[in-house]
Amino acid sequence: MKSQKYLLQEVAAPQTEREWLDFPKKLYKGNPNWVCPLDDDVREVFDPARNELFAGGEAVRWVARDASGEVVGRIAAFYNREKAALEEQPTGGCGFFEAVDCQEVADMLFDAARMWLASRGMEAMDGPINFGQRRDWWGLLVEGYEFQPLYKNPYNAPYYKELFENYGFKNYFNQHSFIWRKDASEANKQIFARAEHLYATPGYRVENIDMHNLEEAAESFRVVYNRAWALFSGVKPMTQSEALAMMRAIKPVIDPDIVFFAYYNEEPIGFFVTVPDLNRLIGKFRGKFGLWQKLRLMWDLKVRKSCDRIFGIIFGIAPEFHGKGVESAIMVEYWKYMERKDIPYKTLELAWIGDFNPVMNRMIETYVCASRHKIHTTYRYLFDREKEFHRCPRLGMKKRQE
Repeated sequence: MKSQKYLLQEVAAPQTEREWLDFPKKLYKGNPNWVCPLDDDVREVFDPARNELFAGGEAVRWVARDASGEVVGRIAAFYNREKAALEEQPTGGCGFFEAVDCQEVADMLFDAARMWLASRGMEAMDGPINFGQRRDWWGLLVEGYEFQPLYKNPYNAPYYKELFENYGFKNYFNQHSFIWRKDASEANKQIFARAEHLYATPGYRVENIDMHNLEEAAESFRVVYNRAWALFSGVKPMTQSEALAMMRAIKPVIDPDIVFFAYYNEEPIGFFVTVPDLNRLIGKFRGKFGLWQKLRLMWDLKVRKSCDRIFGIIFGIAPEFHGKGVESAIMVEYWKYMERKDIPYKTLELAWIGDFNPVMNRMIETYVCASRHKIHTTYRYLFDREKEFHRCPRLGMKKRQE
């Protein structure tokens, strides 16, 4: 595909992939807030041997070049038939979009993704999203450009919003990020009263993750996740192998003091998984992650303890325990920990709180007293431009039927 000014090229050779990976480094050069992601983290998304979504789907990548051959944009498109079938209409995705401030370049990239997905039976595309879990590289940053992104969280230039919306993408849902600063925030006193009220009923407890029994922790996570998150449109239940793989993946960076599980009569009912934010440490690697970088990361993380920010990966409470004070009991444990003088952490960031989950948004603002400081938007583009557009259903609502 080409225009008079620009040429589209599929990534099919190592040299083109290198250009695809390196383009953001050129685009964000001099931007102090952008953090270069690790090349291998991105490559993993497009490696069939490491990404199980390829078992029922495909992915493709392109670069856009100007008349001189310079890369001026990039994009990826992908679909998984099982995930696509969970949506109101078969829906694929586009992501890892980067481009100069030019609508023609953006339109060329979006057109390529749309036509490729349509040829494979898709009727809509979400973007910018990830060919993987929602927790990574999901959504377009539309507020909070002045803040450094969290690990595997998207960062982009402000003009991207116009590029997407001018093409015809519509807001499917917003993801809110909140921040609590150790020396400038305070908890609502109600969380302590609510936690005390919860504990007045025998059987409730909150405790740290047991690193000596990771399989049990993974199973507790899976049980709560499937009860708390599988209600969302587009989210499928997590398997035991997926849960264990996730725990093993984050094990090297887990600080057990900042991972909590809640139980009722020995049954897992809630969790809050946070980890030190690697983006505070990996920017200097410029995408590389060989032996030296791994050793340096572990030194900075475990010995020097130079990471000052906690990243809330995921928070979940089983629906039947909403409103009982479980979330308050978990947050009380965080407050006790964050008040200590001997810890390196100064801020706690809670990311990926969808606007389709108003209960969680209110809880974080009211009881945690964290401040919203970033918004990412997940857009949807319907290929049939006459079809009525629907935003993502709120949590607890039944998924729409055809």
